[in-house]
Amino acid sequence: MTVGLLQICTRAAAVAVAIVVLPQAVAAQGADQFFKGKTINLYIGFGPGGTYDYYGRLAARYLGRYIPGEPTVVAQSMPGSGGLRSANYLFAAAPKDGTALGMIPQTAAIEDALRNPGVQYKAAEYNWIGRLTAILEVHFTWKTSKGKTIEDARQHEVPLAGTGAGSPSEGYPKLLNAFAGTKFKIISGYPSSTEAMIATERGEVDGVLTSWNTVKRTRQHWIKNRDINVLVQYGAERHAELRDIPTVLEAATTPEGRAAIAFYIGGAELGRSLAAPPGLPAERVKTLREAFDAMLKDREFLAEIEKSGQEFYPASGDQVQKLIAATANAPRSVVELTETTLRAK
Repeated sequence: MTVGLLQICTRAAAVAVAIVVLPQAVAAQGADQFFKGKTINLYIGFGPGGTYDYYGRLAARYLGRYIPGEPTVVAQSMPGSGGLRSANYLFAAAPKDGTALGMIPQTAAIEDALRNPGVQYKAAEYNWIGRLTAILEVHFTWKTSKGKTIEDARQHEVPLAGTGAGSPSEGYPKLLNAFAGTKFKIISGYPSSTEAMIATERGEVDGVLTSWNTVKRTRQHWIKNRDINVLVQYGAERHAELRDIPTVLEAATTPEGRAAIAFYIGGAELGRSLAAPPGLPAERVKTLREAFDAMLKDREFLAEIEKSGQEFYPASGDQVQKLIAATANAPRSVVELTETTLRAK
């Protein structure tokens, strides 16, 4: 090969490498330039004190470290309509440039599939950034309630606190009334499970829904003193610590009812996840997902989770996107039965 031809080949190879590397370099530089000096608002769909608030604020403290340009991430409470207010805002009104994120209700995809009139979004069109944890929820009543078991709740009216029409705190009791023969009465208007637990202790209502981990972490003395009765757990299988408590699927009395409830408990898999609005450039979605994944490995972040005693069952943004798609593709007959039941007065 002549020297001239060798020089041409060498230059061609260099150009080829530049073509591959340049977009990546520009991408990294672009993300750094865009996010540097910016503020990302992270909207939390429920009031202070509950697990949405905890995980949302935890992410706000650590996520910015791993986004190029290290923007400031600010958590903001946006309660209302069982979390749907924040979901609607994030979808339609929030900036679609990466400076808005949301920790919206775990039932977001379910309420979309159910055609809830309060839903003004398409769950599959959000850009899901990642899940901090899946959740095991329970309904419990205070020790003075006549409803100490699911069977008791079939015999006596049991007032339960509700945090909004789009929340599991109101969805589950409706499904149980229809498919398990219970007599739950929903008392709506509580902004979060924290306020609902206080109301339960005061005697305003008999019981409340929250995560089992929240009860253990914040009200351990209730368990120790036998102040509460755990009626039902919202999972497909009994938790190791709740072997004597029936699952919601066990409580259902018909195959159709079990199918509807199985569809609805899919929201627990979404758990406490972060979403971004639709319409973000794919590159920025990639940047946010990579930052989220890196945050999950942060030693201080992990130490804080461990110290808090909170649940930690994370998932990537891509995995969450697939969970949302599965809910959207559920059999229409099951969705319609669930919808009819939840919308009934």
